[in-house]
Amino acid sequence: MIHFVGAGPGAPDLITLRGKTLLEAADVMIYAGSLVNPALLKFAKAGCEIKDSAGMTLGEVLAVMIAAAKANRRVVRLHTGDPCLFGAVREQMDALKKEGLEYEVVPGVSSFCGVAAALKAEYTLPGVSQTVIITRMAGRTPVPNGQNIAELARHGATMAIFLSAGMAEELKSQLLAGGYGEDTPAAIVYKATWPDEKVARCTVGTLPQASKQHNITKTAMVTVGNFLGDEYELSKLYDAGFAHGFREAKE
Repeated sequence: MIHFVGAGPGAPDLITLRGKTLLEAADVMIYAGSLVNPALLKFAKAGCEIKDSAGMTLGEVLAVMIAAAKANRRVVRLHTGDPCLFGAVREQMDALKKEGLEYEVVPGVSSFCGVAAALKAEYTLPGVSQTVIITRMAGRTPVPNGQNIAELARHGATMAIFLSAGMAEELKSQLLAGGYGEDTPAAIVYKATWPDEKVARCTVGTLPQASKQHNITKTAMVTVGNFLGDEYELSKLYDAGFAHGFREAKE
């Protein structure tokens, strides 16, 4: 069995209990060394074969997984955050399926959740935004038509923008083109939940300056939206006049 495990946003104690158990039992572990906290490797048992995929190609990663699985060894493929977001996991699973090998996915805490925690913020404030757009700027990997930042910004929703901190000037231009104002709150969060976490609060208009001032160009997420502001409506869930299946309305 091959286990794709979400490592969480960085802090080793934010991996799930299931993920930690699988790390402890693994015979072979392939981890994304460019992003996964190496502190997680301490959970590996003695004799576990550990490989850093940062310097490997897809073919090399698959060769290790397939050979180990066919030798009845337990394999953990450790991805940063949750594998479902920018994890390049589908291509690995499809290749394993062609080989007739079984695999499972163990979810993890995504970095966009770690970023919200670092900001002490709620992405979905009533009266402000009930939608979170998770996206990235086009780079070596393009984005499909209609999914560039300017198009997505037209919704005025909360945005969690991966893999784009090094393109702050272009990001600012696209956000403004999409309808956000210069004074729309924004933040750049570097390595959320890691010991060297850094939070730079700014506005859409000052994104480039904040990036330069705090020297944040990678391993960071940019968040944009009025969820970072001070005005919002109170939730109806806890409104005394709102009745639901667990509580009667109170005058």
